[in-house]
Amino acid sequence: MPKRVKPEPGPDEAPKSAAELKAEAVLRRAKRNLRKATAEGFLAGVCAMLRPGDLALDCRANMGVVTAVLAATGADVIAYGPDPFAFKTLQENFGEMPNVTLVQAAVGVGSGTVRLMRADNFGENPTGASVKSTILDGGRRIDAENSVEVPLIDFPGLVRQKVAERGGIAFVKMDIEGAGLEILERMDAEDLFQNVRCLVAETHERKFRDLKDR
Repeated sequence: MPKRVKPEPGPDEAPKSAAELKAEAVLRRAKRNLRKATAEGFLAGVCAMLRPGDLALDCRANMGVVTAVLAATGADVIAYGPDPFAFKTLQENFGEMPNVTLVQAAVGVGSGTVRLMRADNFGENPTGASVKSTILDGGRRIDAENSVEVPLIDFPGLVRQKVAERGGIAFVKMDIEGAGLEILERMDAEDLFQNVRCLVAETHERKFRDLKDR
């Protein structure tokens, strides 16, 4: 795999000093820490509203970090994980929990089977790289040749089904590496958000440039 190369300064641009480079690195780290703290604080707020009997959907649970936090509230949690490698960890950690249901499948618009493509460093670090697995073409640092066929669940249809069964959905976490945007557009078109109390989605437009305009 080719190494990333830092761009050289332009002809009229002076090289940055060691102090400037260090300051930029500190700023990047501070921004990452702030984003992490904000996300954790928001999740804590979500969990404060969840009660036993509520329904929470964890779309692409991966290793189950968020699943664990949601399940601790006593709410019913359905965790979806398409990657077979990561799903084994979900089974080990949550297979015996009565309020957690595990579904080995991707979510999207439509149903059947779909190609799940993995990161280009999956072979070297499957635990870290499994978070990048995607069903959407054009992802950054995705090896399309390293893929597996997985079941696909129609998420708008799933929302309608769960609303009919339970009257509503308390929380949805959607972190499905670019594929969530089409789901959100369909849910908006079909007026499905009214039955979801809170939904958090990462749209990944930085990883999939074709999504930026949308």
